[in-house]
Amino acid sequence: MAMVDHEPRRLWLIDAGYLFNAQHSVYEDYHFDYRKLREKIEETLGPVWRAYYLNSTRTPPTGEQSMFHAWLQSARPRGPKIITKLYALKQVRADFAYCEQCGRKVKLRCPAGNGHHISNKQQKGVDVGIATLALTHRDKYDVLLLSSGDGDLLDMIEFLSEDGKRIELAVFHSGVSTDLQSRADSIMWIDEFREDVKREEGEDAQPYDSVDAE
Repeated sequence: MAMVDHEPRRLWLIDAGYLFNAQHSVYEDYHFDYRKLREKIEETLGPVWRAYYLNSTRTPPTGEQSMFHAWLQSARPRGPKIITKLYALKQVRADFAYCEQCGRKVKLRCPAGNGHHISNKQQKGVDVGIATLALTHRDKYDVLLLSSGDGDLLDMIEFLSEDGKRIELAVFHSGVSTDLQSRADSIMWIDEFREDVKREEGEDAQPYDSVDAE
């Protein structure tokens, strides 16, 4: 790994869909606070040079979502100072699903009528956005801190690691690809300090519908 003669610059890239879903693995009503999480990360690992929150959201976003995204970008002490990048949700047909017990696809039917079309909304662009930011800024940071569990980012991680970047994860135990775990130089398991970053009632809220995709 390349040696640096200054304090390492850390780029934090956040897959908001991953964190939103994974937090419920702690317990159903658990929600973390982004401001507290950034403070814990900087206390443990060191300063974050720049942070990006990437998410898919409905168009237009709800008023609650817009307020939350504005709070995310607010400078401290009010907010966590995280740049937001939002992508449109992609609506796809959901005519079939896979049954793990039967080992085959089964047709989905609406109980209200056979002529009804079933669809689902999926994240679009978040993984590409994370890879683009990580590669575009690679001459400006020394450490990539990733809050994502997606194994599709493996090629990017391997390239950056071979390029001399230190790879860190800030994730929950749930839903993290073992491919990512095995390439990380260090991992902060949020579950292990969950009470330190818990969002208390009445504090700035993460919207409960901020992630519509499955």
